[in-house]
Amino acid sequence: MKKKSGSDNPISGASDPISDEQAGSDSPALPANPGRRLTLGHIADQLGISTATVSLALRDSPLVAEETRVRVKRTAEEVGYIYNRSAASLRTARSQIVGVAVHNIQNPYFAEIFSSLEDVLEEQGQMIFICNHRDDVKRQQAFVNTLLQHRADGLIICPSVETTAEEINRLVDQGIPVTLVCREVAGAWAPCVRGDDAAGGYAVTNHLVRQGHTSIAMVGGRRSSSTGRDRHAGWKRALEENGINPAAQLDLPELMTQADGRDAVGRVLDAPRRPTAVMCFNDLIAFGMMPMLRRAGVEPGRDIALTGYDDIDGSANLLPALTSVCNHADKIGRLAALTLLRQIAGERVPNTPILIEPELRIRESSTTFTGRLGG
Repeated sequence: MKKKSGSDNPISGASDPISDEQAGSDSPALPANPGRRLTLGHIADQLGISTATVSLALRDSPLVAEETRVRVKRTAEEVGYIYNRSAASLRTARSQIVGVAVHNIQNPYFAEIFSSLEDVLEEQGQMIFICNHRDDVKRQQAFVNTLLQHRADGLIICPSVETTAEEINRLVDQGIPVTLVCREVAGAWAPCVRGDDAAGGYAVTNHLVRQGHTSIAMVGGRRSSSTGRDRHAGWKRALEENGINPAAQLDLPELMTQADGRDAVGRVLDAPRRPTAVMCFNDLIAFGMMPMLRRAGVEPGRDIALTGYDDIDGSANLLPALTSVCNHADKIGRLAALTLLRQIAGERVPNTPILIEPELRIRESSTTFTGRLGG
């Protein structure tokens, strides 16, 4: 067979994948040469195909037949070739890198979002760099700068508190596709995929009111974030519509973790007007409160009603099973990834919020008020 030159175009003149027969026959691996850097051309010479075909095969292009892709990758592995992503990005203006930044990767809710968006992005050959910025805006900025240095194709970000619209808009102005997730930034020129937190906060509080509770605490939520503000606003609106004064209720902002939930129990039980029900900002706070309430002789679901938010894995298996608001993390992750990919492909995406409707899941932890609760 005549060997094809390195300048051959593997897709000209035909739409069928490049076959194994066209790719040449097997030959012994290249001899090791420590003074010589391996290139695509070395693999192409060995297999009798073009460098363009080798490049496409290493990027899993459907234009190359499966058996050819396998042989190219096997040969590359045998000779110790490492794909030069930086050089490829210079040729294609794409790095196949996407950054994902959230404030608490240890929260199972964000792990579910990440898993969903990862599935979508990996299907499109994107590699993911992840940052756990911990609501530290400087840590977030350092990550974004690193992404820019690596010529990342785009960014999916649950923005840290204190993130400004100017920071997001500067990226958009530079042509960097950006999709916000879970938290909005007022005035940002980027789309945001999130749950309708005001509706969820309202629904779970209204449920507690219908159960007969009139002393309903809210525990947690950073009010400087849109999520914290919106869930708090939903709690407040439900109380007001039912003739209950929000200012008379126990309200403990800024708490986010299981440790915060454990620490909050004393403040809840020692309140001048002990709540008969607690709306927790998220499930983690409820997870932290439950054992500490029991240690104080107060049984969740019997002596005090307790609700969470996000409906993370394990919420339904607690004793009692936790009433929570399902925010559909899988749907948020998938839509965030698809929204970013549309931007990477050059499509203009409106910067209006993409709201996911929450679902209240009522379980054993939110009891009917019997008059025995509170103090």
